[in-house]
Amino acid sequence: MVLQLHDNPASPYCRKVKVLTHEAGRVDDIEIVYAVGHPLAPEKMPVTHNPLGKIPALVRADGPAIYDSRVICRYLDDRFGAGLYPARRVWEVLTLEATADGIMDAAILMVYENRCRPEEIRYGAWVEAQWAKITRALDAISARWMSHLAGPVDMGQIAVGCALGYLDFRHGGRDWRSGREALAEWFETFAKRASMVATVPTA
Repeated sequence: MVLQLHDNPASPYCRKVKVLTHEAGRVDDIEIVYAVGHPLAPEKMPVTHNPLGKIPALVRADGPAIYDSRVICRYLDDRFGAGLYPARRVWEVLTLEATADGIMDAAILMVYENRCRPEEIRYGAWVEAQWAKITRALDAISARWMSHLAGPVDMGQIAVGCALGYLDFRHGGRDWRSGREALAEWFETFAKRASMVATVPTA
């Protein structure tokens, strides 16, 4: 059975999984199943495979569905032998991936505030607090992780690339590059990888 990935092309979490499959040369092992929805429309999400109603969710023949992008990426990395969680620096990779996922979390919550909440009860201060999380994380990556980003490709790098791509996609009006020239330069190069070009988010 070909693995089935419940995916939305706008999702940075799904993009992480797809970039991994490209980097591993195993794109044809994954069947994409389109999903669309949000917390107020769970019926449009793969709730039979992930009771949390979230994507990505990976359906396989040899066990229950796997969900959460970090779990799926670890599973596929092991299954494909991709080597994107190298043992010699696995804790650094996981920490960087978690930092990037936190950027995605905050960025998506900002989108949901405008998409799901009626205008009269939207909370601007809460949105700005999410952006503050993002700026702190970006500053930490710029200060502590540039040497790691310059190394061999791993899931930490992929996650950061997907997070930055999502900021451009959904929050392009907020200039995350300002004052972070080295990170911006790294992303300009990383975004040209074939795996990133093939998975550019779309609405």
